[in-house]
Amino acid sequence: MAGSTGLMTLRYPGQCVACGATVPATTTAYYDRSTKTVTCRPCAEPATPDPPDPVADLPRQRIAPGTAGGSAQRQYDRRAAKREARIRAEHPILGRLILALSDEPQSTRAWAAGARGEQVVAHWLDQLTPRGVLVLHDRRIPRTRANIDHLASRRPPACQKLPPPDGGRARTPGGGPRAPTRRRRRDRDGDGMPWQVQKVREVLAAHGGEGVPVTGMLCFVDAEWPPGSGPLVIDDIHVLWPKKIRDHLRRARALDQAGIDHWHRVLAGAFRSA
Repeated sequence: MAGSTGLMTLRYPGQCVACGATVPATTTAYYDRSTKTVTCRPCAEPATPDPPDPVADLPRQRIAPGTAGGSAQRQYDRRAAKREARIRAEHPILGRLILALSDEPQSTRAWAAGARGEQVVAHWLDQLTPRGVLVLHDRRIPRTRANIDHLASRRPPACQKLPPPDGGRARTPGGGPRAPTRRRRRDRDGDGMPWQVQKVREVLAAHGGEGVPVTGMLCFVDAEWPPGSGPLVIDDIHVLWPKKIRDHLRRARALDQAGIDHWHRVLAGAFRSA
């Protein structure tokens, strides 16, 4: 509203020139002194639309799936660089030789192994894209330092990791044998995978998806499974290996295509790339 029109508290009742509604006295409305007309605030101040969904208008193929193992690889690179800088500073002459002859700490190597494990699982999951399974990799849980390694929009829509026993050959989709510093963060970021699955359920419920099933998966990479053994289900968490993830998703009852697209967008918007 401009010119001779201003917002004021009416001393007398009036009638809105836009919608014809009665505007009682003492009501705040817009009054035009030149025409002596009243416009109610709903007509003069159109409601501001809700902020648009940042991924609502994106075609399915334009939602970036993320980089599997990206955050684990960056953590490894930071640790390796810090170690190299420290050794070179402490031993200016022999530093290069020390680095060549000494192994990195296991807590550092675990991050590289974890990144590789995530990439292996991502390879198996990405093969299901032509079959209607949409995947997201290495996604940050809002307001925490935790991440979800993989999300697959079908049934189940969640896939996560399991820290293997120390010294074992098992590798997981994200984090491998977790570094001790990550294990100490459990109390702050949540209690492992059940907490992460619950976060996915909360996001879906917030968008009207209370009935969308969420299944957690713990995946071992390069593990030696006893002959004839099959996947395990422990407290509703599936424990398996990469090929079994693919088989599980193939057999599962899929959502319709519109449902897949919708929940893929919801998850992509809520869980950004780590």
